[in-house]
Parts: sequence; structure tokens; C-alpha cells
Amino acid sequence: MATSSSRDFDLDVAEIIEEAYERCGLEMRTGYDAKTARRSLNLMFAEWANRGLNMWTVNQGTVSVTSGTASYDLASDYVDLLEVVLRNSSSVDFTLTQMSRSEYLTIPNKATTGQPSQYYFNRQVTPTITLWATPDASYTLVYYYVRRIQDADTLINTTDAPFRFLPCMVAGLAYYLAIKKAPDRIQILKTLYEEEFQRAAAEDANSTPLKLTPNISYLST
Repeated sequence: MATSSSRDFDLDVAEIIEEAYERCGLEMRTGYDAKTARRSLNLMFAEWANRGLNMWTVNQGTVSVTSGTASYDLASDYVDLLEVVLRNSSSVDFTLTQMSRSEYLTIPNKATTGQPSQYYFNRQVTPTITLWATPDASYTLVYYYVRRIQDADTLINTTDAPFRFLPCMVAGLAYYLAIKKAPDRIQILKTLYEEEFQRAAAEDANSTPLKLTPNISYLST
């Protein structure tokens, strides 16, 4: 028998909601059923951002740095910064290290100018990045950032997640719906959700092999 040769299986928002309701022993019957489920799905996406790094949400960005300006606004959908380098006019990159809020606060002279070597990422609703020292020339910041997961809006849309997270997504939404509509199934659906999330998160980790260099130095006698 021939196989399908198809590898494009996906679920739109309506199908995810339907599957989640079925796991609760329910059916989606009204427009409000769809609305409350979509709201729960978006809340779950916010929870995923709090759980840690989702590899598919990592993007590269740049900011043009001008002499004498230390702070720059970033987009409101930035969740976190991962790695930041400073690129000079010769296209040479220099790694910047991150400071905490208290470390930046205790710098005696924040107006010191020079080539920046550190940055402070201020995680406000509209986040900012502040460089130290204050730039003495024009540079380009190149960085990887974690962006916010796109909302589940219309029912005909697919979600902003890879197919391997579909089991986790359905399990999580079923648990969220059980809290509101099927309290007798909360515990079993919560357990399933946590198991599915752990599997998906483990697969989504960086697979770069760890390389260790042994120390072969010794003391002469």
C-alpha cells in the first residue's frame, strides 16, 4: 500500500479548541465556548514564555548605535535578550556582558564615554537596552532575542508554534478548560499537560554537543 507522502499536518485554532473540549468530555457549541477557549490559549502562551526558552521564538535583531547615546528602546514583543555583540565600522564584533539593575545603578560615572563593554536590559512593557560605557562612536548592536508568541486570534489561523508542540498545546488547553468546565478531570489533564510539555521542551533544547578540554598540567617534583 502507498503512503501519503504528506508531511504538512497541522491544526488550526478551531481544531485545537475542539480537541481540547473533547478531552474534557465536552463539545464546543457556542461562540462564547470558542471565545473563552481562545482566551485560555493565549494565557497559556504567556505561561510558556514564563517557563523558559522556546527555541522557535529566537530571532536576530540589530540596533544602530550613535555616539553619545547610551539607551535605546526595543520592541514591546521582546521577552529577553540572549547574546549581544557590538559591531564596529570594520565589521569586528565584541561580546558585551550583561549587568543587573543594581550593578548599573552603582556605576559611579554613567556618562563615561568609550567603546561599550556591558549592557543593562530593562524589562519594562517597552523594554530598553542601556550601554556602558556611553558610546564614543557609531556602532551596530547585533543580538539574539526571544520574541513573544503570536496570539491565537481567528479560528481559521494556525498557531505560532512548530508541529512538535501540538500535543503539548492541546493537552495544555484541555487542562485550562477543565479548570473552568470539567473540574473532575483537572488532575489527569494537568498531569498529561506537564508530561507533554517536558517532552516538547526537552526536544526543543539546543543540541550542540558539549566539548570539554582536559587539564593535563602537572606539578613538577
